[in-house]
Amino acid sequence: MKFKLGITRDVLDSQGQPSFGTAALKILETNPEITWEYLPERIAEVSPDLAALYDGLYVNSPKVTKLSVGRADCKLKIIARHGVGYDSVDVKALTERGIVLTNTPFAIRRPVAVAALTLIFALAGRLPTKDRLTRQNRWHERTNHMGVGLTTRAIGLIGAGGIGEELLKLAKPFFGRMLAADPYAKPTRVAELGAELVPLDRLMGEADFVVVCCLLNDETFRLVNAPRLALMKPTAFLISLARGPIIDEQALIEVLRGGRIAGAGIDVFEKEPVDPSNPLLTMDNVILTPHSLCWTDECFHEMASTGLKSIVDVSFGRKPVHVVNLDVYR
Repeated sequence: MKFKLGITRDVLDSQGQPSFGTAALKILETNPEITWEYLPERIAEVSPDLAALYDGLYVNSPKVTKLSVGRADCKLKIIARHGVGYDSVDVKALTERGIVLTNTPFAIRRPVAVAALTLIFALAGRLPTKDRLTRQNRWHERTNHMGVGLTTRAIGLIGAGGIGEELLKLAKPFFGRMLAADPYAKPTRVAELGAELVPLDRLMGEADFVVVCCLLNDETFRLVNAPRLALMKPTAFLISLARGPIIDEQALIEVLRGGRIAGAGIDVFEKEPVDPSNPLLTMDNVILTPHSLCWTDECFHEMASTGLKSIVDVSFGRKPVHVVNLDVYR
């Protein structure tokens, strides 16, 4: 029997073309028994009907819940995530049904690290403000908006996994000190990268640029809360490219309103798409991007190539490289 694959439509651009290009799709040709199609419409959640129709799903943002895979006629053998995070997937429910969950951890490491530095450089250089000065013929106000040098400052990473390690490698030439907070990281490995592993509260108080780059799970939900935000220096900046709910967004809004930190660079939000009434949208000391700053042609091609390769592996009965729920093989 043919292996039937469905690809969620949110990977398509406005012209209906794959946002990751067409080259990655050639990977599916390595198994002539695979038939594939884009889902007929955009979805917010995988339905039991879809789970009964496909052997595999390549998923970007739709949720996969216990209900999604709960029916007896569920055919799914694999859910392949287009990205590294899997907070939108009920991992336990998939494991109980013997459904493999994969992600693409290597594909996004460099792009997310570069995106973090992009926000840091833009905030440190007062880029949005200087853009406005130029456009509004306020050239002579330049000295009122001095940038922040980095060689005497500290960067602090919340999370020292794959993305964190990549960011430490790239940030080392720019910063005077590098800190990391991660209960699962090895101090020796962090030290090899030129950083110091410290408790989170100490990092919040000492870092000039706090970068959130950890996974969202039960441990990290609202990890950056009001008490921790209160530890930050008034001259410090917060950068987040992880998941919105890791930060208490209302608490962040309050410290920004009160000038208790210098600013923020935010790529992710508690509610996405961001609510048009969100106060962050009106703040001049905040740079906002729509959960896509790391997206490049290289990044998306690598993600799609990795994810689709995982699907081909499962179609042949092979174990994919990047399995999230390894218990399905035990």
